[in-house]
Amino acid sequence: MRKPAVLGIIGAAVLTASALAADFITFGSGSTTGVYFPVATGISKLINDANIDVRANARSTGGSVFNITAIASGELQMALVQNDIAYFAYNGTGIAAFDGKPVKSIRSVAVLYPEVIHVVTRRDSKITSIGDLKGKRVIVGDVGSGTEQNTRHVLEAYGLSFSDLGQTIRASASAGITQLQEGKADAMFYTVGLGASAIQNLALTTQVNLVPIDPDKIKAMQKKYPFYDQVVVPGNTYKGESVSTITAAVKSMWVAAESLSADAVYKVLKATIGNEKAFKEIHPNLARYFSTKGAVRGLPVPLHPGAERFYKEIGVLK
Repeated sequence: MRKPAVLGIIGAAVLTASALAADFITFGSGSTTGVYFPVATGISKLINDANIDVRANARSTGGSVFNITAIASGELQMALVQNDIAYFAYNGTGIAAFDGKPVKSIRSVAVLYPEVIHVVTRRDSKITSIGDLKGKRVIVGDVGSGTEQNTRHVLEAYGLSFSDLGQTIRASASAGITQLQEGKADAMFYTVGLGASAIQNLALTTQVNLVPIDPDKIKAMQKKYPFYDQVVVPGNTYKGESVSTITAAVKSMWVAAESLSADAVYKVLKATIGNEKAFKEIHPNLARYFSTKGAVRGLPVPLHPGAERFYKEIGVLK
């Protein structure tokens, strides 16, 4: 009669030991109105559903700069970041947050999809080119954000700086959208994956345009900052903008703490990228742009050993 109780105690002990043995990953993303959050949430779900003794929890954060700083402090174990910000962080240059303070504890897991520099304007502002931003009220991204850095580079290519703007507004994506809607700003820079809900929602309530970046200016940016690409935002990506728009982009990438075990990272990749159909179903940007071969191209920081093992196993690396 006592055996079931004993077995129950043993079973509970086994479960407790199993839980203690699991790796716990806090996965940094970005604003809930961007693309990072649904992507990180989807990746975390695939991890949790795979029963691989790894548990993941996606967390909304301030984005790339915060995520890398939080990985360095141990607050996060994985995150999504812009590849340019990862480059600046690892090399300790380019951004005040990392200048002279390189973060050598980050490792690459995968390059995912383009992060497009959206230059969104109120249609009534009559802004049709980057040069027209001179003297205007422009949202340049949050303090220390990837968007802020990209804005600086775009303006630089046109011979402009923040001091040439009528008002330099530093704000989060959600706050920036509100200011555009209320007519408190004329234009907004936002580096984000195509189809971001923040811009989609803005276009439903406010007549907006996307301002192109000239191809020759993008080439000038590429010479100085090789992580930029030229991309096209297809017409009708956002309501009321039927014409395709040429602009620049960086890449979103998945990074991990160097301290995260190679075994945990390997198992995570088997459960996510190894399940490629489900992985691409997480978000349209992954469906459109992600490939296993592209996942290891142009990595700005060293590959995590667990990721290296996975890519060698599937034949992407030798």
